[in-house]
Amino acid sequence: MLLLDDRKRKILKAIVDDYINTAEPVGSRSVARRHEIGLSSATIRNEMADLEEMGLLEQPHTSAGRVPSDKGYRVYVDQLMTKRQLTADEIDCIEDSLKARINEIEQLIKQASAVISEITKYTSLAITPQMNRSVIKTIKFILVEDDKVLVVIVTNAGIAKNSMVKIGTGVSLDSLIVIANFLSDKLTGITLEMVDIESLKYEVERIMTRDRHIIEPIFSGVEDCINQIASAEVFLDGTANIFNFPEFQDMMRAKKFFSILNAKDILSAMLFSGIRGEDIKVRIGIENEIDELKDFTLITATYSLDSEIIGSIGVIGPRRMHYPKVIASLNHIRKVINREISNLLGDDVEGQ
Repeated sequence: MLLLDDRKRKILKAIVDDYINTAEPVGSRSVARRHEIGLSSATIRNEMADLEEMGLLEQPHTSAGRVPSDKGYRVYVDQLMTKRQLTADEIDCIEDSLKARINEIEQLIKQASAVISEITKYTSLAITPQMNRSVIKTIKFILVEDDKVLVVIVTNAGIAKNSMVKIGTGVSLDSLIVIANFLSDKLTGITLEMVDIESLKYEVERIMTRDRHIIEPIFSGVEDCINQIASAEVFLDGTANIFNFPEFQDMMRAKKFFSILNAKDILSAMLFSGIRGEDIKVRIGIENEIDELKDFTLITATYSLDSEIIGSIGVIGPRRMHYPKVIASLNHIRKVINREISNLLGDDVEGQ
């Protein structure tokens, strides 16, 4: 941890606060005028030069003002920023949004992404959990046409996925009932990760006396539903918010930002990397492992099921981010998500 004397701490905090609010390089006169530091402009200027030598400030172009470096922002986040409490209206906004008729985890995470973008005014992103441990509650076959069956699987997390399969014409309804009853008996109440498709298929082949050609497509539909439930989905909200910040009036920088948002593999990597470690993770500029994010700040918060971290939600924006507000917002919303997931699953969580 970099240790600064009290004078440098006050000046660095003042510069970061001002730059976050104005997006303009900050000069010594501005610091002396706006903040009660009790130092002359000349003294502040000397201290700013020292902070620049320490790598905490940068001087863009030939401007007399300074801006924080990534290292300066890090010291600010870790040591200097004033922690912020959410307002009553912000808390009500989060609570109301995440209590309104939500009956599945995907819907909860999607709504959480929307509300965090609304409160912070940045772009939000969230990843749904990989629900390998969710329990199969219902499995159904619906004969849609003479040659098509809709396979439907519902889990205890309220997630329902379906897959349409072709079984050919002239199939006996009794054959479908045999497979449906068998799978319902074998799969209801077990977790997705415990499903062994090949073993189940082998057992069905032994009891089927006719229409055995439907086994393969039916099990393909079951496997597709399970894969849909187990795979994580990424939600994005407030993508246009980036244009509210002057540093993104540069179309090349804006284009780079949107190229990141269009790459699902990058987004997933960003969010999954935030799952390991601390509850709130702040990655500033060069601290991001992904090259495309070196010009941005990414702040992520994890959410949990039964004390196990299962996903994350975050905010991406300029390095000149309002860190206290974003951190406070994400910290509160992760707690609400944890509570609502427990409420959503109820006794099923304890039964796993």
